[in-house]
Amino acid sequence: MTGPADPDATPFDDAARAGWLYYVGGLTQDQIARELGVSRQRAQRLVSRSMAERLVRVRLEHPISGCLDLEAAMARRFGLRLCRVAPSLGAGRDPLPSLAPTAAAEIERVLRQADPLVIALGTGRTLRATVEELTAMECVQHRIVSLNGNIAPDGTATFYDVITRMADRVRAPHYPMPLPVVMQSAEERDLFHATKPIRRVMQLAREADVTFVGLGQMGTDAPMMKDGFITEAQRGAFEGLGAAGEIAGWIFDADGRYMDDRIDLPVASVRVTTGGRRSVVAIAGGPSKRAPIVAGLRGRLFNGLVTDEDTARALLAAPAD
Repeated sequence: MTGPADPDATPFDDAARAGWLYYVGGLTQDQIARELGVSRQRAQRLVSRSMAERLVRVRLEHPISGCLDLEAAMARRFGLRLCRVAPSLGAGRDPLPSLAPTAAAEIERVLRQADPLVIALGTGRTLRATVEELTAMECVQHRIVSLNGNIAPDGTATFYDVITRMADRVRAPHYPMPLPVVMQSAEERDLFHATKPIRRVMQLAREADVTFVGLGQMGTDAPMMKDGFITEAQRGAFEGLGAAGEIAGWIFDADGRYMDDRIDLPVASVRVTTGGRRSVVAIAGGPSKRAPIVAGLRGRLFNGLVTDEDTARALLAAPAD
C-alpha cells in the first residue's frame, strides 16, 4: 500500500502511477486499486485517464506483414526512397494516433546516426504529434532547423510549433525561424530575408540532409486557413486556380507544381525541394490528405512517405497516371 499523499502531487500523478503499474508493471486493476488505496472502479478510470491524457504511450515494435507489403508496393509504384505504413485504426478514425509513433520511430532512426546531420522540420498538427512521441535522447552531433515560423499575420502564434519541443526532447542545437508563415507583402518578406540571422537559418534549412514535413489540404478544412495564415476568400480563390495542397505554406497544384507564379501569397518559409542526396519525408494520412499526397507524388515534392494502411491501399488502387 502506498504511503501518505504527497502534498506536491499534481492531479495527474495518480493517473500516471496507475498507467505505469498497469502497462509497465503488469498489475491487474484489482492490484492497482490495492496499491493506490482506491476502489477498483477508480483504478480503472485512472488507467483510462493515463492513456487519454497521453501520460502513457504505446508503440508497436513488431512490423505487421500487411504494412510491410504495402510499403514495398508504394515504393515500387511511386519511386519512393522510403515508405512507412502505419496500421489503420478503423474506418472513419483519425489516423494521426497511428501515424505519429510510426513517424517518430523513423525520426529516431535518423537521430541515432553517429555522423552529424542537419534535420529540417515543418510545423503543424501532424509534426507536433510526431515530436510528442519521440524518446528522450542526447543528439548534440546533429542540428535541427525549422523550415518556417509559426506566427500569423496578426502576430499570434499557432499551437503547433515543433522545433523547440523537439530540441527539448533530443538535446540538439536548434535553429528556429523567427518569421510569420506569410508576410504582408513581398517587399516586407525580402527585407526580413536580407537580415543575417534569417539568411543563416534559411541556408541551413535548404542544405538539410533530411527533411520531415506535413501536407496541408486546400479544401474547406485547410490548415492554413484554420490557423489564420490565409482567409477563406483566399483559400477559395486558390482552390479555384487548381490548388491541391501545401508544404510549409507553399501551395502546389494537382501536378505537384508550386503555384507562386500564379498566386499572390508572400510565403516567408523555405520552399521544400528534392534533389541530390536530400531526403524529404512527408507524414500524412486520411481521406482529406489523399489529394495533396497524390499531387506531391506526381511532382516528386518528397521522396519519402509515412502514411496509414487505408491511405496506402487507396493510392495503390487508383489508376496510374
